[in-house]
Parts: sequence; structure tokens; C-alpha cells
Amino acid sequence: MNTLYYGDNLPILQKHIPDVSVDLIYLDPPFNSNRSYNVLFKDESGGEAEAQITAFADTWHWTQDTERLYNQLVTASLPVSGLISALRFAIGTNQMMAYLVMMTARLTELHRVLKPTGSLYLHCDPTASHYLKIVMDAIFGGEHFKNEIIWKRTTVHNDAKQGAKHFGRIHDVILFYSKNSDNQLFNPVYRNYEESYIHSTYNKIDKDGRKFKATDLSAAKPGGDTSYEWKGIKPPQGRFWAYSKENMVKFEKEDRIYYSNGGKPYLKQFLDEMPGVSAQDIWDDISSVGSKESETLGYPTQKPVALLERIIKASSNPGDVVLDPFCGCGTAVIAAQKLGRQWIGIDITHLSISLMKYRLQDSFHLEPKKDYAVIGEPEDVSSARQLANDDRYQFQWWALSLVKARPVGGEQKKGTDKGIDGLINFLDDDSGRAKRALVQVKSGHIKSGDIRDLVGVLDREKAEIGVFITLEPPTAPMLKEAVTAGFYHSPGLHRDYPKVQIATIADLLKGVRLELPQEFTTFKAAKTVAPDDNQIALY
Repeated sequence: MNTLYYGDNLPILQKHIPDVSVDLIYLDPPFNSNRSYNVLFKDESGGEAEAQITAFADTWHWTQDTERLYNQLVTASLPVSGLISALRFAIGTNQMMAYLVMMTARLTELHRVLKPTGSLYLHCDPTASHYLKIVMDAIFGGEHFKNEIIWKRTTVHNDAKQGAKHFGRIHDVILFYSKNSDNQLFNPVYRNYEESYIHSTYNKIDKDGRKFKATDLSAAKPGGDTSYEWKGIKPPQGRFWAYSKENMVKFEKEDRIYYSNGGKPYLKQFLDEMPGVSAQDIWDDISSVGSKESETLGYPTQKPVALLERIIKASSNPGDVVLDPFCGCGTAVIAAQKLGRQWIGIDITHLSISLMKYRLQDSFHLEPKKDYAVIGEPEDVSSARQLANDDRYQFQWWALSLVKARPVGGEQKKGTDKGIDGLINFLDDDSGRAKRALVQVKSGHIKSGDIRDLVGVLDREKAEIGVFITLEPPTAPMLKEAVTAGFYHSPGLHRDYPKVQIATIADLLKGVRLELPQEFTTFKAAKTVAPDDNQIALY
């Protein structure tokens, strides 16, 4: 079941994910909250700001595909059809409306695949959360709305600079809906007590060093023979002991009774036996990834694992299926794997799929094809050539993933990459200074001049090694130019490596590896994660 899908999640959901097959859905869909709010409502005919080569290029533009999808929604006799039509009339044909059309189609499919016991958590920011909420009310039914969870992701944000005419924006919104409220799965979730509460309440320590609070052993109403005398003490007037004499004897043997100076008995309630305080709809105890250096992978929208663990523990059980249709760097997948759930991850970029594969390897030593399936990646030269014809940037990101190279200039305008498509950092001595292998990717016509240009880039950038990845076989003059470039001598490993290396897609698909120092550090490696054996205490 564990599967990563590359591609647009709408056709993948329609083709690959059966009805009522998923227990929990978490999604953090792309939304450029750094973009001006007003720009999102600018009519498309008014001209948009400069285009960016991003993972989600044109996602929020009203295109012919958007118009086609809109027509399908409003003519499908769905509960949400009338709402989408009314929203277009109300806010116009703009990027916000394009975003809502895109999301409505996908939320409709997600509702279809969710089990009757299942839940969906939609992570968004306040710019669009109010629109998304009414869309979800129409799809799921307002009676199945559970919570608008406020996640305080940071304490201060620099968007409230001097002169800014708004307060600092420090929270995200998570909209929580169930498929069916009557048989919805939900496990109690607890937060740790505040230190001040522990200090003031659990302020006693027994002989074993355990903190406890003294709880009254009397009760207002009788429950059997509970008006007895205990060690010369009777309950206060008008009250009774809360437990039978038999239970009191048991508590005494277990050293669970605390006596005041006057001899009055109290029940010891130990701190380490308490689950914590019940979680509410404001989550201010989980900080953003930026404050967790050990967790940061450098992915711009990365969410903390603790956030996903709370959601997964609350709304699924071990063995259940967790789906993230916009999985980015895969935090939901990592949390699901850690907690013993099955998972499905979908993303539209090879950059994300590659990062998730590295993360699964680093965290759990899981290998694609062996431990989980990857669907949608090229598996031969023919499908690689098709990807290059369809989208050369996706081809470039995929090709870089074959050598674990970090893409360079992914958000830059065309022509600004300075001859560098990817980067591999490596450490091969005790200086602590990272060395570099620069990577170029070519999917079309290649010539010996390309290798000479790469050598020039290495000299300009003062890099140690150059890698040339090509879809087409290299020519004899290209191979000669690569050999002429000579070697890089590793001072720490005491061996030579070809300074310029040519790798074909065909060879890389066969498992041929580059000749690089073994201790390379392209991406920051995720920490190894042990499976969570504690499935009861939901912290």
C-alpha cells in the first residue's frame, strides 16, 4: 500500500485511489501567502507580475483548463456546484477563484475516497481559509465541521515591520472535517502540563521521588458502605468516603495514601500516570521547523513532525491508511511511517518525490520498489525522453535526483543559472569545508563544446568536479574533452577522481554511479527515526 505518486493529484485520485479506501487525509496545498493579497484578486486580463519557474507554475492562473474544470463542477449536479458558480459571480475570474476551482475539484475527490469513519485536515493560511471553509461545508456538510484549529507557528513575524498597517501574522489555520459524525474515529489527544501548573499542583514527592498531588478521598454521595471509620478518621460531616474499605486497604498496600499532619487521608495522584491536559483548538505548543535545526531540511513549506503526529494519532489507528495529496517534502508520510500507519503521498514535482525518497532512506532505511512503490517516474530512456518533451524542468529535477544533486536556480528566471543545474556537496578532508561537484543536465542535442563550457564553469566557480548528465549518448569528441580535463585529487581520501564525468540517463537507470568521494552531503539528511511503540499515550 505504501506508495509515492508523481503527477497531478486530480487524475491520480480519480484513476488510482478507490472509493472509501482512506482513513485520514492531511493536505497542505500550495498557496503563495507571500504574494500580495490584492494581486490575487487582480483580473487576469490586467497582467500578472513576472512569471516564476516554480514547482507550481500557473497553478493560480485562470486558464483554459481552469475554465474547463469550472464548467465540469457547475454542471455536475454536486452539492458544491451552486456555490462555485456564486463565488465566481461574487469575487470574479481571478487567481483566487482559479485556486478555489482547483481545490474544489480535489476536495470532491478526497471526500469520495475517505472512509465513513475518516477525517480530513486542511492546512491553510488566513488569506483563503474562509473561502475554503464554505467550500468544505458544501462538500462535507456543515454538520461534519469539527474544528478550526489555530496553529501558532511562531511568536514573532517580521511582516509586522515598522510602518506596517497590520498586526504580525503568526498562525496557520487547520480545518478539521469528518466524513460522518456518527461513527467518526477520534482518539483523545493530550498536551503536556505547563511547568507552572506542575509546580503548583503536583508539589509533593513520595519516597521514590515521584511527584504527586493529594486528592480528596471524600465524596458527596454514598456508594455502598462508605461511611466507615478509617484509622480513627471519619469523612467530613455530610460526606462519605469515595471508595469502599476494601479499596482503601488496597491503596494503603500500594502506598497510594498520603496523610496530612492531622491524619486525614488523601489519594496520591502521580504526575507520571496522568496523560496531560486535553488538547483544545489552539495549538501553541508546537513550534515551526525553523526553530528545530535538527529537523530542518531546507524545504520552504516544511511542517514539524510533531504537528503531523498529533493529527495522525487523533484520527487514525495503527495500520490505517493516511493520504497526503500535496505531500511536498513528505512530513505526513514520515509521521505515518513512524506511527505504524500505511501511507500514500502524491506530488506534482520530481523535486519533492526525490526529497521524500531520500528522507525515507535516511529516516527508516526504506528503499523504493523494495519497501514502497513509486509510480509516475521514468523507468527507461523512452519514458525519460517523454518527460523531457513534456516538461524539461521536471526532467531536469528528475535527472538530478538520480545522482542526489540539489537543484540550483529552481525559482530563477530562464537564463540565470550560470551554467549550473545542480549541486553536490562533499567533505573529503578534516578542514570542515564543503567541496562542490557542479551538475549540468542536457536533454537535447549535445556537442564537445558543452564539455568545454562546463570546464569553464568549474574554473569560474572554483569547484572541484563537474558532472554532465545527458539523455543522448556522448560523442567521441565529448569523451576526449572530459578526459583532457584531468583529475581532482582528494587530500583526505588520497585518491584521484575524474574532474569531468559524463553520465547518460541509460547508465544511471542501470545503477551506474558517479565517481565521487563517498561522504557526500547533497541534502541535509533526516535523522533516523525509530517506530513509535507507544500507541496509547497520545502526546
